[in-house]
Amino acid sequence: MDRKEFLSLLGLTVGGGVAISCLGGCAKESGVTPDGNTGGGGSLDFTLDLNAPENAVLKNNGGFLVKSGVIVARTTGGVYIAVAAACTHQGTIIQYEGNNSRFFCPNHGSTFSESGGVLNGPASTALKQYKTELSGTNLRVSA
Repeated sequence: MDRKEFLSLLGLTVGGGVAISCLGGCAKESGVTPDGNTGGGGSLDFTLDLNAPENAVLKNNGGFLVKSGVIVARTTGGVYIAVAAACTHQGTIIQYEGNNSRFFCPNHGSTFSESGGVLNGPASTALKQYKTELSGTNLRVSA
């Protein structure tokens, strides 16, 4: 092997390692997988302080936010709900449409009920639903 071949092979090896490292980091950061799971093996458990500015949207009916691979929403009736944030079709982060009482995938148009059931495809698998429990101004979300 000459010097040129060696440097070329070395560059490809290092570049591949960097790419894999970056992709692995991105997957861990989003905390969400295309099958709608958070990858936590059912151990998901976090609390949102509704008085914190970053969570203030949940004080309004129809408001929602995404945290730890979960979309947390407040229905137009004032009930807190939580489901996996990734569309089960291709993993796009979904949105909550309070006026329509549904979750919507902006990528291909799948819609889900407030409990995560599929209303309209192309998604064919329901979103994982999580428990919500309000205690004062703290909203706990758990598996």
